Amino acid sequence: MEETISLKELLETLKKRWLMIVSITVVFGLVSGIISYFFLTPIYQASTQILVNQKKNEQAAYTQSDVQTNLQLINTYNVIIKSPAILDKVAAELDLDLNASQLNSKISVSSENESQVINVSVQDSDPETAALIANKTADVFKKDIVTIMSVDNVSILAQAEMGENPSPIKPRPAMNVAIAVVVGLMASVGLAFLMEYFNNTIKNEQDVERELGLPILGIIASIDDQKIEELKARRAARQSTVRGETLGS
Repeated sequence: MEETISLKELLETLKKRWLMIVSITVVFGLVSGIISYFFLTPIYQASTQILVNQKKNEQAAYTQSDVQTNLQLINTYNVIIKSPAILDKVAAELDLDLNASQLNSKISVSSENESQVINVSVQDSDPETAALIANKTADVFKKDIVTIMSVDNVSILAQAEMGENPSPIKPRPAMNVAIAVVVGLMASVGLAFLMEYFNNTIKNEQDVERELGLPILGIIASIDDQKIEELKARRAARQSTVRGETLGS
């Protein structure tokens, strides 16, 4: 016999387990907020932009072919920027206690499509350090690319700067809490339905009919203890009245 669950049963399940659902959701949100605010280290980001062109004769104008060649070399420049040849010098000049591999993990290099502009972004727990690394990386690349690839037309379009009140790019506590609340709500609702599914106790006459496959002929109403006591009291009062009338006659 195929079981079907009505919308009313679903709502009854949620109503019955609402305290558990709310509790789990709140716990998820609180844990996420506590971890985000007190345990995760804030990470700041600083970025600089570099424009790179191939070495060109001053008397000759740039052609479309020259621009396409420069665009094709952008990926090469991106690799060079993150190479030990550049990063070792950056670490040495800034007196950082980091090797090229550790510094590499803090730096990301990208370029816009059909653009010769390279974006160098640095993430660090200290905003000032992030800006220093970004600017120093651009400076070292500008100096060393002359000998590495004979490119002497490098311009730094924007220096990385630390604002007065820098804000971290991660973690984002508000977003983390919101995601945790949604996850907690979904998990608690799923758990409520799972508990209801594995609950094999007979709860009402529909369960009896479904389990035994027999029609319900009658229902014995339940009476709580208070009503039973009231009925006993009324019966005793009636019996006392009857006895009094009998004795009086």
